[in-house]
Amino acid sequence: MWVIQDAGNNNHLYGLDIEGHIVKDITITNAENTDWEDLTSDTEGTIYIGDFGNNTKKRTEFTIYKIPNAERKSASAEAEIINFTLPKDMKSEDFESFFLHDGFFYVFSKDSKTCELIKLPNQAGQHVASYVSKVKLKGKHVKVTSADISDDGSIVVLLNHNRLWKLTNFTGDNFFNGSIEELKFEHDSQKEGINLVNNHQVLITDERNKYDGGKIYSFKF
Repeated sequence: MWVIQDAGNNNHLYGLDIEGHIVKDITITNAENTDWEDLTSDTEGTIYIGDFGNNTKKRTEFTIYKIPNAERKSASAEAEIINFTLPKDMKSEDFESFFLHDGFFYVFSKDSKTCELIKLPNQAGQHVASYVSKVKLKGKHVKVTSADISDDGSIVVLLNHNRLWKLTNFTGDNFFNGSIEELKFEHDSQKEGINLVNNHQVLITDERNKYDGGKIYSFKF
């Protein structure tokens, strides 16, 4: 299981075993942790790090670091770099979640009112992201902190501190135009990472806050 630390921490990619022990500690030599927020991967064993956190909403350029064959790396790796800017008419937003699907990265904004979705190709270099769609999630405290898509592309999950949203029956890559089901946890913490194990189960990580958090959770639905 691969994990990272948030803004202001080091530029390391950590591999954990099933008991949470660190078995890989890889320094990304050409990367700075401006505000690392989420991870995704592909079927070839490549890990992608999303450096697109933007709490001040002043960033104009965002980065995704690509680390091929991560499991074969020892202590360090040089990443391929994918940079992107926002669509012309989109204001700067905070982003904390993304996944890779059909050759494109789908990046979700973290906002208290509307979650916006953009996409860009999985290609090294400089890109201008394309706008896909947006949705207003019901309730309070609905900021999206992580996302994933099932292997068959039929389910998208979005994470929050005390719930997840399960998106199904969508058309193409407009993931918001289908069914959106809210599934609440009986637990509230700073949950920041989600991974679909299969179509009925996710793994979730949260950040440590003094004596709470820093754990990996399993949730079945």
